[in-house]
Amino acid sequence: MNTNFSFKKSLLESLPFAEAGERVTYHDTHKNAAGLQLRVTSTSKTYFVQKRVNGTPQRVTLGKFPDMTVEQARNKATEVNNTIAKGADPREEKKRAKLEAKTLSEVMADYLEARKDLKPRTITDMANAFKEVCPDWLGKPLTKITPDMVKKRHQDHGEARSEARANLCMRYLRALFNYAIAEYQTADGKPLVDVNPVKKLSQTKAWYRVDRRQTVIKPHELGAWVNAVLGLPGVDMRDYFMTVLLTGMRREEALKLAWCDVDMKAKTFTLRDPKNHNDHTLPMSDYLLELLTRRKSAAVGEFVFADSQGRKISNFRYAQAAIEKTSGVSFCIHDLRRTFATVAESLDIPAYALKRLLNHANGADVTAGYIVSNVERLREPMQKITDYVLKSAGLKETAEVIQLKQARG
Repeated sequence: MNTNFSFKKSLLESLPFAEAGERVTYHDTHKNAAGLQLRVTSTSKTYFVQKRVNGTPQRVTLGKFPDMTVEQARNKATEVNNTIAKGADPREEKKRAKLEAKTLSEVMADYLEARKDLKPRTITDMANAFKEVCPDWLGKPLTKITPDMVKKRHQDHGEARSEARANLCMRYLRALFNYAIAEYQTADGKPLVDVNPVKKLSQTKAWYRVDRRQTVIKPHELGAWVNAVLGLPGVDMRDYFMTVLLTGMRREEALKLAWCDVDMKAKTFTLRDPKNHNDHTLPMSDYLLELLTRRKSAAVGEFVFADSQGRKISNFRYAQAAIEKTSGVSFCIHDLRRTFATVAESLDIPAYALKRLLNHANGADVTAGYIVSNVERLREPMQKITDYVLKSAGLKETAEVIQLKQARG
């Protein structure tokens, strides 16, 4: 069969598919379709243009028949020919167009694929922030989000809903733009996106000042709070809240604590992959040793704080409400970490020991980098904090309850 003819729908429909493993190429002889060809395999019929670009043969795929009509294919072929005539590479132009069309959701997916070190909670929080502050942007190309759009949406959400959430969303957006600037580049190595529109918030000093939460359970409240916890009907919730208070663990760190990381003989436990990604080993106080020994004897699953079915405990709302009602102390779970830190500081526990207990990064502190904090050296500070809390609650012999200093996060 002649492979050179003027393409028509009826003719292309009549072309037989090739044998498996073979392909046949047909050439359009229409005057307005220079280079337009149709490649037929055993499963498809595909339009493409065959041209030399800078001396190198190049095949540019246009689309499949019959999804793309003959007229559409010729128009596409003309666009490709015009692009080549201008000295541009049609494949690079196609790649550029594809990158320019990437939506906020698609860029976020690329970003998360690249940042496999992010915690599940961070990933969820990022998605929730965008859904809350700019849900209509998720399907919008990133290149269409302008500095003025960012400033207005940040201001609108901050004034109408939450300044903190407006700030958080724009910080996540800034991260996505920084990623796009670094990763999405043209053929000559230039960033496809050359300006991060979120910079406008800094340039115009539009970021909201959101003071860090400083709430703690005060010394005179500890007794009522601890006794309210111990009065909960569920032992799992009782043990969880007491453990978080007496160790300074974050909410999720305690929930992820597994029995394989609890060493009853050494009287230590290890938090795996915490917020700063550095495994964190801590000593048990006498109270915690007794608590964990009791839980271990009844454990049926891999996690320390699991119910009788081995499932990690959840839904703290009702237990928290019961504690607040009984004690009269309003709190969030992270307040327990701040309370732990504040008690430790007020007991004159050395700053480096406190950093180690909280697993805070030393940052630019050069001296701290030379100090190796042995777990056993933390046992006495951990015990002192436990003793203070229990004495404040009347569960140990009375001791002087000192005034706590300003809370730190």
